[in-house]
Amino acid sequence: MTDDARINDPYLLEVDGLDVTYHSQGRALAALQDVTITARPGEIIGIVGESGCGKSTLSAALLGLLPPNGEVTGGRALYRGRDLFTLGPEERRRLRGSEISMVFQDPLTSLNPTLTIGSQMRDVLRAHSPARADRAAARRRIVEMLERVGIPDSAARLRSYPHEFSGGQRQRIMIAMALLLEPALLIADEVTSALDVTLEAQILQLLCDLRDERGTAILFITHDLGVVAQMCDRVVVMYAGRAVEAATVTDLFDHPRHPYTEALLASVPSRRWRGSELPTIPGRVPSLAELPEGCAFANRCAHAEPRCEEQRPRYVEVTGQRVRCRLYDAESGHANLRQPNVASAGRKEQP
Repeated sequence: MTDDARINDPYLLEVDGLDVTYHSQGRALAALQDVTITARPGEIIGIVGESGCGKSTLSAALLGLLPPNGEVTGGRALYRGRDLFTLGPEERRRLRGSEISMVFQDPLTSLNPTLTIGSQMRDVLRAHSPARADRAAARRRIVEMLERVGIPDSAARLRSYPHEFSGGQRQRIMIAMALLLEPALLIADEVTSALDVTLEAQILQLLCDLRDERGTAILFITHDLGVVAQMCDRVVVMYAGRAVEAATVTDLFDHPRHPYTEALLASVPSRRWRGSELPTIPGRVPSLAELPEGCAFANRCAHAEPRCEEQRPRYVEVTGQRVRCRLYDAESGHANLRQPNVASAGRKEQP
């Protein structure tokens, strides 16, 4: 699917104003606040940010897998026009795994160590597609998918247990399992973080091939900006549970708007910093128990004013990008449509 054709497609997923709250020791902790994300068929959307920014909470909320102390307290998530948060448990279970699948970060802990790979993949078919649960048909489908993701001698490996595979092979098995029923939406949560660069490249190419062949939309959760630049169509930058910027990959890397995005890109290691200290972002991400009323990045931002900590910025559109910062919010009375600080933003280097 071409980029132009994809732009005209209706949204497969529309997350609008999502709030998620965790309850702990009598306190309500805002894990996600007013998060808005969209994805069309065939798009790869990068979800980036530091640890604890809410990336994995977002995926858990979409799949209905929040822990017992977590709940969706606001917003909606439309999948093909149906709000996921209003579906009953049985409807949600039918969607999960069949139309919406997820590949988790650690395949060793996601796979059952006491069951063979073939048995676990058959269970997926049995749970969601009884017509495919016939033993011979299921075996053919499973072998087909394992071969598709590059597992050698797939038919013979059906009787193998998770610990008998390498880390890269286990990740491929998780991808094959997630794609058994050809979901329209795939959530990939840090799927390459524990892999070497060779395996990482193979997994990323596999995901891109699946997008091109099947039109699968992918939410790609990662902290690796290099991977985002390589494979994503659009990017959402998250900070302390809020989406602070959304743009195409080209716009984000060439014209970052939010001060956090600028600082994040500037801290990416580069050849020009060889022999000198790497730039870092001062301060620390506030904990969920310490979130300010206003901008959560204010205590680390070079452009911050006292009112930034008091007034929460709106998520506004600026020349095709969306940004949550008073520098671009005309209603705040302090709009300053400044030119992005491209020099400090860590633009992609040419090879």
